[in-house]
Amino acid sequence: MAIRGSLKEASLPDVLQLLAMGRKTGCLSVANRNQFGYVYFDDGRISYASIVNRRDRLGDILVKLGTITEAQLDEAIAEQTRAPQHRIGEILVRRGLIEQAELDRQIRLQIEEAVYFLFTWSQGTFNFEADVRPDEHDLLVSINPDALLLEGARRVDEWSLIEKRITSFDIIFEVDRRKIEESSVELTPEQVTLVRLIDGRRDVAALVDATGLGEFDVGKALYGLAQAGYLHRVGQTKKAEPAVSDARVDEHRNLGVAFYKTGMLEEAVREFKRVTELRSDDVHARFYLGLVFARQGSWEDARDAFATAAAQPGAKPAVFHNLAYVLERLGRPDEAKTALADAVTRGGGGDPRVQVSLGAVALERGDLAAAEAALAAARPLYGKRPPAAVWFHYAALTAAASGDHERAIAVLLEGINAHPHSGVLYNNLALVYERRGQYQQAAVQAERGVQEDSGLAQLHKNVGDYLYRSGKYDDAVEAYQRAVKLEPDLGGDVYLKLGNVHFRRRETAEAARLWKRALELDPANEIVRTNLEAARSAT
Repeated sequence: MAIRGSLKEASLPDVLQLLAMGRKTGCLSVANRNQFGYVYFDDGRISYASIVNRRDRLGDILVKLGTITEAQLDEAIAEQTRAPQHRIGEILVRRGLIEQAELDRQIRLQIEEAVYFLFTWSQGTFNFEADVRPDEHDLLVSINPDALLLEGARRVDEWSLIEKRITSFDIIFEVDRRKIEESSVELTPEQVTLVRLIDGRRDVAALVDATGLGEFDVGKALYGLAQAGYLHRVGQTKKAEPAVSDARVDEHRNLGVAFYKTGMLEEAVREFKRVTELRSDDVHARFYLGLVFARQGSWEDARDAFATAAAQPGAKPAVFHNLAYVLERLGRPDEAKTALADAVTRGGGGDPRVQVSLGAVALERGDLAAAEAALAAARPLYGKRPPAAVWFHYAALTAAASGDHERAIAVLLEGINAHPHSGVLYNNLALVYERRGQYQQAAVQAERGVQEDSGLAQLHKNVGDYLYRSGKYDDAVEAYQRAVKLEPDLGGDVYLKLGNVHFRRRETAEAARLWKRALELDPANEIVRTNLEAARSAT
């Protein structure tokens, strides 16, 4: 279920309540001009939230709170650079610099503050995509949205007052310390911290960054000081930046990545193109443009983006790997093989995905021995984890192409055990059973595949074929219609059989229309031509 709308028409708390009541799982992304945030749900509960380009990194916050030192953070970052699969929080816990309970508390606070900040947005758009999950390395929580709604509503009400004094985050204040001392007023802990830091040079954004407090807490504390007459506005930081500053490029790139991860592909293209306009040699932007175009099925544009990125010095193996995938989709296996060789040369030989792609390209080129070797090399690279579903897919295809149907079935059964929701593996198993003449087993596997992945056109076609072969023509037509609805150009044989059923029903005109479509997809099919002649004779 996709939900889209404007924050002017539906408030964010209302949207959160809707998702919670419906026990939805997926990602709610919210965009407001150049700001972007997202909230992930798992069975109606908030599991993760973040604001792109917001200065709330966990390590920096822990330094500002005095939990760790700057030097300890630098050491943890250096370790993460060597092992990017580990999060900073995990490294700090393992080093004994922070307790797991404190890490969990800080992660929860970060996520809650991100949601509260989103509540203050009254303009912009929201988009919910079902079944989209956070990155596998994100540290997740489980928060009932109802627990945040009351506090969020209170903050929104208070923020409307705060904004009358704190109109923007680039305002610079000066504090009257003498007046504070003479009044003997008792300040809040947040106000004490701010009074120490306000120096007539830092703006509000810098104070947020320096204190480690959230925008709301800083704004509330400043509002109180201003209301009491202890705070005076003395200026405003300049908004103008150099035409091609690192901050500006990073902002567009980060927004592009966030849009891409949440399925907002047109918005992602816009942001990455802005990066390339600012820096034409930005490899990351070209790489992500290639990923976006590939997801959109714009294969030529994807090839151009990846090829441009590959031409840059220091291009990573992933660039060449994805270029190979696109070339394979474009029917250029020889060029794909060359791109994969470049990926290996750049250090990608130890990546199981690269080895699987080498096997796939070799299989497409008919080199079964090379396919077997590459897939055999890929398997141990997964370590203790079971191989990805794509490995089982190509390993089974290679075995079947070699005539070893027993091994293909064994590979697919192992793959389904490891990936029980992979419709493609059920589809492959059905096809192998069909080749062996085991039509009943084939039909069972195809039906299971449809239950796991109803969006795979080939599965619906296979189910249709088994029903057609059994003489269950009405059921077969329904299956074929689902297949061509998902993929209109699936194949001429689908339209041939659909035409045959309609001809049996004496619906000659419809049969002729379907056979003409079959002939468009398969001009060399003489059976279709014969059927068309029979249809003309019958009219």
